[in-house]
Amino acid sequence: MDPREEQVLGKAYDGRLMRRLLVYIAPYRSSAVLALLLIISAAVLSILPPYLTKIAIDRYIQNHDLAGLNRVAALYVGILVAVLGLTYGQTMVMNLMGQKIMYDLRMQIFRHLEALDVAFFDRNPVGRLMTRVTTDVDALNELFTSGVISIFGDLCTLSGIVVTLFVLDFRLALAIFSVLPLLFLVTFTFKIKVRDSFRRVRTAIARINTFLQENITGTAVVQIFGQEKKQFEKFTRINCEHLEANLQSIFYYAVFYPLLELVGALAVALIVWYGGFKVLSGTLTLGALVAFIQYSDRFFRPISDLSEKYTILQAAMASSERIFKLLDTPPSIVSRPDPRTLRVRSGRVEFRGVHFAYHPGDEVLHDVSFAVEPGEKVAIVGPTGAGKSTIISLLSRFYDIQQGQVLIDGVDIRDYDLQALRLSVGIVLQDVFLFSGSIANNIRLGNTEISDEQLRRAAEIVHASEFVEKLKAGYEARVGERGSSLSVGQKQLLAFARALAYDPGILVLDEATSSIDT
Repeated sequence: MDPREEQVLGKAYDGRLMRRLLVYIAPYRSSAVLALLLIISAAVLSILPPYLTKIAIDRYIQNHDLAGLNRVAALYVGILVAVLGLTYGQTMVMNLMGQKIMYDLRMQIFRHLEALDVAFFDRNPVGRLMTRVTTDVDALNELFTSGVISIFGDLCTLSGIVVTLFVLDFRLALAIFSVLPLLFLVTFTFKIKVRDSFRRVRTAIARINTFLQENITGTAVVQIFGQEKKQFEKFTRINCEHLEANLQSIFYYAVFYPLLELVGALAVALIVWYGGFKVLSGTLTLGALVAFIQYSDRFFRPISDLSEKYTILQAAMASSERIFKLLDTPPSIVSRPDPRTLRVRSGRVEFRGVHFAYHPGDEVLHDVSFAVEPGEKVAIVGPTGAGKSTIISLLSRFYDIQQGQVLIDGVDIRDYDLQALRLSVGIVLQDVFLFSGSIANNIRLGNTEISDEQLRRAAEIVHASEFVEKLKAGYEARVGERGSSLSVGQKQLLAFARALAYDPGILVLDEATSSIDT
């Protein structure tokens, strides 16, 4: 994943991306249709109050008809209550739908991340991937709850107001629309300016996430070497970039909205001047003039909303492009279409003429061949970087070799089902990873077929039971994030017990006892 992805802006609207996003709405199409109907109904009703004001002034106030005025006032209030109810309904429906879509999308991203090969995670910082699941998904949430459907409401409101204004007085309507070129100029300039600041904000967020993930994980190393001040200075620079990008964005918004209000005020001034002249000349009623002023305010409000939705749409398009690029990244390590189910018969392991390089032209293993017979205990020794851990990774097929074969029981491991292969090869690494949860859950790792008796037996074999049973909660004791409440040696014992509990046909240890007192 190229770091330049964070700078992706693309188009404010991309039909290809939008079609892919609409797929996520499909399971909730009934909610989308209901929200659309509620929005359009609220938009249509919201057009009526200014016209009722015209009727009240021209027909009842000037004629001193109190009964008629009461009826119009009651209808006015009723419409406002109805609009309030419809707006509440569409807000609830759209937000519920948006949350469900975000749930589905996050699950899809997580499921896809689990399927990707280890090499992918070698190339991509965890912080950047976290941004995909959090910040980018949140940007799409705004699109579904405040953008894609509610745009129809704004367009419906604008269309209704335009038609009503032309019906009331064609020439006065043209006076209002004469300010539109100025409005378009302001909006277009804002659109260009906000794009760069938006890109900077997204880039800074991704950098903050990456920096925090690395430094929180490596806090102990930072403290041991007294690097707190330097790391704080680095974070200050990254955080300042985020602050400056946000301040730039805030500045553009602070200028844009007052300018929008100014354009609206110019339109009202034109209405008062030209409309007042028409009232004095008897070609326009006072009620129509008041209605025009109210419609002018309502006309520029959805335009302001559409400008805001443009920003939401632009953010969503950029985020969706990054998300779909991740989802479109295929796993490079997969089972063949018709794999063999691995049943370890003897457990014979053979490397035959294996060549492997993490990066082209930089081989870690060159023409490596050896065999481990069933029941043999073989130690592989060598200096740091000689490829000992690489051999373990290749045996579990975390990476595919460039040349040669890795065989189990005489069968190339690429012919086996990937999950079955990995369950048959138990690995205990030097760098142990424990999940938040209980000791029992970390040994089982969700495998309900491992009974309590099997779990305890595995712990007893590696002598992990000696410290576990001293804990107040025993096997239900919580280990904290990454096993933070346990020593390194205790974590290695639990990793040993985990491997034995799964009863693999082949057991591989990568300096698995380096932190265990013997």
